[in-house]
Amino acid sequence: MHPFLLAVRPVWIQDGRFLGRVLDEWVQDTQEFIRLKLPHLLLVALIAFLLNKLLWVVTRHMRRVAEQHASGPERIPQVKTLAGVIRTTGLAIIWVITTLQVLDALGVNLAPLLASAGVAGIAIGLAAQNIVKDVLNGVLILIEDQFNVGDTVRLAGLSGTVEAMTLRKTTVRDADGTLYVIPNSQISTVANLSIGYSVAQVNVSVDFSANPDRVLQLLKGIAEEISTSEEFRGVFLAEPQILGVDAIKGSELIFPVVFKTLATRQYGPVREFRRRVRLALEENHLLPGNPYRVQSEAGGGSGQGREGGEGAGRPDATVAKPGNENPFSGE
Repeated sequence: MHPFLLAVRPVWIQDGRFLGRVLDEWVQDTQEFIRLKLPHLLLVALIAFLLNKLLWVVTRHMRRVAEQHASGPERIPQVKTLAGVIRTTGLAIIWVITTLQVLDALGVNLAPLLASAGVAGIAIGLAAQNIVKDVLNGVLILIEDQFNVGDTVRLAGLSGTVEAMTLRKTTVRDADGTLYVIPNSQISTVANLSIGYSVAQVNVSVDFSANPDRVLQLLKGIAEEISTSEEFRGVFLAEPQILGVDAIKGSELIFPVVFKTLATRQYGPVREFRRRVRLALEENHLLPGNPYRVQSEAGGGSGQGREGGEGAGRPDATVAKPGNENPFSGE
């Protein structure tokens, strides 16, 4: 030690005494720490700071890209949630590693600590493995944009509208108001009814006695009127398709009519089409199809109300019931 320092030291901590030896060892340890360990700690702190800054820049860029190029307003909260999870997880990893490096530099024995942490991690992992599965699957759902809040979906055998979604669970409300909470780990197949377009097929059943060409012309006119109407004009993505006679079952002819509309917007046109078909059958004196109606050999069929209009002025054919008198033929 420097002679000046030895000269000014009190008698009770002079060199050779107990407290003097302790002070000398402290000075040596301090010199060693400043010379060897302090640069290492400063380097660890610098790396941790840079990683923290990089993580902040990446997550901020994710939010900015989502705000500028998101496919819909509901996608922005998803990306922000994912960015927050990435930042929180990244910060936890960075500070855990930094803390271990600092403790190691200070001479703390990390072996018991790491062994205890390993045992605790295994115990927590076994107890919370379902939660881990939920979170991992939730992250994949957000990254792949499988569905969003407000979409109509079928998940885990349940159908409804997505009301909320987190990394652990998805909340779905069905048509009768029941609220379902579905853990994300149970979502293996997603049926999203709100993406792209919807296709609805309406099967119109008419009695075997009807002229198929006349029925096709009638259905085509009704479909065109609906697709060009003020109420439903913006809903259709293509003209309705009348596919002709698809099947003959008993005494009925089945005519499929296909509507291609915006996603989940097919219900209104379908209901209006069915209403107009009902009125058109009555107006044109056509019997609705019934696979249980018995054909009459003497009368030449179940319906005499063909194009000749013999049934004109008779009661509504659409209320004819199996086994009752045919209001068109009187049989």
